[in-house]
Amino acid sequence: MQQAVKKMGKVILAGAGCGDPELITLKAVRYLEQADVVLTDRLVSKAILATHVNAGAEIIYVGKQCRRGFSTPQKSINELIVQFAMEGKLVVRLKGGDVSLFSNVLDELEAVVEHNIPYEIIPGVSAAMGAAAYAGIPLTARGYSTAVRLLTFYKKDVVTDAYWKELAQTDDTLVFYMSSETLDGVVENLLKNDIAADKKLAVIEQATTPMQRVHVCGLEEYADKFANQTFASPTLVMIGKVVALHERFSWLPATGLEGEYFKPVEDVQFEQLINDSTSARTVKKKLF
Repeated sequence: MQQAVKKMGKVILAGAGCGDPELITLKAVRYLEQADVVLTDRLVSKAILATHVNAGAEIIYVGKQCRRGFSTPQKSINELIVQFAMEGKLVVRLKGGDVSLFSNVLDELEAVVEHNIPYEIIPGVSAAMGAAAYAGIPLTARGYSTAVRLLTFYKKDVVTDAYWKELAQTDDTLVFYMSSETLDGVVENLLKNDIAADKKLAVIEQATTPMQRVHVCGLEEYADKFANQTFASPTLVMIGKVVALHERFSWLPATGLEGEYFKPVEDVQFEQLINDSTSARTVKKKLF
């Protein structure tokens, strides 16, 4: 008797958008409604998981939390993606923001391609686009900037003086991801290279959420206003002439709410979840 060939599953690498759960795309929602397994980041709105995920799906938290709590090794994420897809399941790997900007999508793409697993990539509203819109900062406003650069800067990064000089002198809007803890160094290097006085800096905390805060200052004022200040994660930094437009076009009402929209997941809680094979509703209850 001929043995049945096991059906291969499929992997969907999808961006959930940033913060506001209504920013997710219709296509990502359609796949969440069909999913057998959802592997989710921390920076995915809880409302998305509670509202759109197939009730019979398994939700597994695979977030990364720099310097806070448990971070899932990328190797483990790759193994889970491959394991579930090889079992014939529809796997949605759900990431906060966009899939291709400052995420580990390359590692996951290499894993699925290596195993000949069918896949799709669904873009999401990136943190830069969402933060700019909700803060009233048009990134390439005519007369202010004709381009935008998406950057990040870690303490261990080796950046030449020539590179900092070019960043300081350009009229492009600079957007720094994951750089709030190195912001002192960013401002110091730009000032050292004579960045124009009419360029301002905006630090946007928890963009597009009810806890959004926008802090604006001139770069010369930074040391007095924000040096050594800790900002709530996730934080995005924008530098350029367009930042001056925030005061005029800011539209999101301040709610006065405090706290973290994306709360870290504790190590013990994660270990309990990662070993569970319970239904999505049970996992949601434990995780959220």
